[in-house]
Amino acid sequence: MSAEQRHDHGHDHDHAPHGHDHHHHHAPADFTAAFAIGAALNIGFVAAETVYGVTANSVALLADAAHNLGDVLGLLLAWGAAWLARRRPSRRRTYGWGRSTILAALGNAAVLMVSIGAIGVEALRRFMEPEPVAGITVMVVAGIGVAINGVTAWLFSRGHDDLNIRATFLHMVADAAVSAGVVVSAALIMLTGWLWLDPLTSILIVVTIAIGTWSLLRESLNLAVDGVPIGIPHLDVEATLRALPGVVEVHDLHIWGLSTTETALTAHLVRTDSADDQVLIDRACRTLSERYRIRHATLQVETETAAVTCRLRPDHVI
Repeated sequence: MSAEQRHDHGHDHDHAPHGHDHHHHHAPADFTAAFAIGAALNIGFVAAETVYGVTANSVALLADAAHNLGDVLGLLLAWGAAWLARRRPSRRRTYGWGRSTILAALGNAAVLMVSIGAIGVEALRRFMEPEPVAGITVMVVAGIGVAINGVTAWLFSRGHDDLNIRATFLHMVADAAVSAGVVVSAALIMLTGWLWLDPLTSILIVVTIAIGTWSLLRESLNLAVDGVPIGIPHLDVEATLRALPGVVEVHDLHIWGLSTTETALTAHLVRTDSADDQVLIDRACRTLSERYRIRHATLQVETETAAVTCRLRPDHVI
């Protein structure tokens, strides 16, 4: 047996033999060290900003410290979800806790959108009421933010197949971009005295982050409501199953995400009288795994006679 284990079960059903074939893929990559380092760096930065903000009586630094505290909470949320996803299924949680990674990705995307909205509102206000910028202080603090958020983003740069990890990566990249923009605008303001450069830079950053975050928000929301994962063509999957030897019809086909890395499928396969159930199930699940990375498939096999009375036969029936 390979690392990918297969379990075949045969059960009686309302009207036909019922076959399950579950392919459990390797566990998602372990980013425990990345989460620990990233959280520690950001917690340290928040503490330093808070202390410096109080001693220097800088409202701007205290506001940025509050923003970075949100980053820490986002990291901890994603870390907790990744840890839960590795827990074994139980009688109460028969699919395990993998779905928590979807909720964490959705939460991170929502926080990002709210954050850039707040930055955009503040930038518009500063266009109308320009305020002086403490150039050197802002550049130093923002430069430290670039380094910390950049290192944290790099720690998650290899996990883009996992939406939860990609959400964390984008969150850190976004914060690094904001800090970099602050450094550049502060330097230009010191050279030119043009206070409007600060809000202009903020708006440009907001637009850039919004474009990058929209796909993350859409994809995580789609998974949260049991939509077909982006990248898996529903019609192609159906056609592939229908093209299997001995299959004359496919109905009650459902595809959804168990987590940000695992996909599940259920379907009824109507076969000819000469087809072998177990051979058909094995071939179907192998094909789904190899072509579409669907590794948790539950298939019910029906004869043409039994399919006539299947109450789940029409596509619109759930």
